[in-house]
Order: sequence, then C-alpha cells, then structure tokens
Amino acid sequence: MGFEKEPSICRLSEKLSDSTLPLGDRFDALFQLRTNGTVAAMQCIAGRLLDPKEDSALLKHELAYCIGQMQLKEAIPSLSQVLENENENTMVRHEAGEALGAIGSAEAIDVLSKFVSHSEAAISETCQLAIERINNVSENSNQNKPTGGFGSIDPAVFEESLTPSGDTCEDIDPLQERLLNESIPLYERYVAMFKLRNISSKLSTRALCEGFGSKSALFRHEIAYVLGQMQNKEAVSSLAEVLANQSEDPMVRHECAEALGSIASKHSGVTDTLKRFLSDPERVVRESCEVALEISNH
Repeated sequence: MGFEKEPSICRLSEKLSDSTLPLGDRFDALFQLRTNGTVAAMQCIAGRLLDPKEDSALLKHELAYCIGQMQLKEAIPSLSQVLENENENTMVRHEAGEALGAIGSAEAIDVLSKFVSHSEAAISETCQLAIERINNVSENSNQNKPTGGFGSIDPAVFEESLTPSGDTCEDIDPLQERLLNESIPLYERYVAMFKLRNISSKLSTRALCEGFGSKSALFRHEIAYVLGQMQNKEAVSSLAEVLANQSEDPMVRHECAEALGSIASKHSGVTDTLKRFLSDPERVVRESCEVALEISNH
C-alpha cells in the first residue's frame, strides 16, 4: 500500500478482518484505527471496506463512516469505488457518499454529481447533501470541523455561534419548524437538526423526535443518529417505537438500535429493548442490537 505499518496497526487490522470474532470486538479495532488517524490506518479500514468477502453491511457502513471522519483526501478513490458500485448495499453506498462530503474536498464533486439523480433516494439525497457541504466548507474552511462538543464531522455545517444558546420555546420552535418543513431544501433541514442537537436539552430532544415523521428515510436515520449522540432519555420511547416498526426502513431501525445502545450506557432499562430484537428478520437490525449491547456493557 505504499506505507510501512506499525505493529499496532497490523494487529488491529488483523482483528478487524477476523470474521470469527464478535462484531463488537471488530468494531473496537475499527475505532482504534480511526483514532490512530494515519493514512496507513485508513488504508487498513479501506482494504476491509473493499474486500468482497466482507458480507456485513453494518460493519461496512461503519468502515465508510470512520474513513470519512478521518478526513484524509487519500481515501477519496476507495470511497468513490464503493459509491459507484451498483452491487453494493445502499446503506454502505450512502455512507461512502457521506464520507466523501465529510472529507470536504472538491475532488469528490465529480463522482458525487453522478448520483444526485440516482433511483435510490438515500443515495441521491446523500450526494446532494455532500456536494452542498463541500461547497460550504470550500467557502469557509473553519466550518470543516465538529460543533457542539460532539466530536463528529457532520453532513451539514454552519457557524457554531449561530446555534441558539438558550433552551426556551423561542429558541426551539423556529428550528423545529425548519426541521419539519418538507418544502425547503434538505440541507437546510439538516442544519436545523444539528443546531437542535447542539442545544442538547429535553426540549430539543422532543423536537428532534418529531422528525421521525419525515418522508425521507435518510432524514429519519439521521434523526436517530443525533439522538444517540445526545444520550437523552427523553428519546428512548420514540427510538424504541421506530425500532419495533417492522415496516420502517432497516437503515432507520438499525440507527435507532445504535442510538439506544449509546443511551443504555447512561440509562438502565434500555438494554431490555435491544435484547428483544437480537433475532430480528433484518440482519442489519439484529447485528446493530448485538453491537449496541456489547458496547453498552463496556
């Protein structure tokens, strides 16, 4: 691969690639590689993402996510290959597109532009959002960073100073109105979503839960993601309800399971909900519950 890997990276790469290990252990190796932050570590993750023998869409989508969070331009070719693969799982392709947006390089716009009208809404919407994000960070590179103290590179950016500092209906209601307004661009609704997350209160949590009524599965899955970041117990009932809905998109249900796993580390009783879906018909849902339970026990 052009880089000599340190022994610790090699050990983590072996662990990540070992399909006999519990998924929770493989996720742990992935997170350590992501934290390493080097091109060599990223290439180990990308190698697994591109390995045709890897059949867990859950793991592959997390591989793509972590690559994006590392924000290395060297990852663009690998992520582009995943996005362009029509045989790849939609959830994985979506995550590759979002990761390209997270890197924030204009080099990715050409490949993203190919899929802005894709027949799969999750892919087309992701690519539209990614292009919008890249254009925004090109104008203001200071926005290509985490906000709100959550540490994640998000699919929509804004100046952190523009997030309301209060927690009143006057602060929340305008953001909730934008969040739920299906007539405005999706990117603007995402900005409202992350501003509500950054307020991180009971009121903003309740406002975000209303987003589960959105028409877009991609939007609903992102709602679940930010609720997991916030770890507010006000979200538990809504997340559990969506997880239990067998007619909901598996991408949304899986994200609800992961969010509940994040909340379980702080609030007892959530693990029982996750255990009920360990035998769910959807593989990505049952694997998400498995990983969520393992991580919540650490």
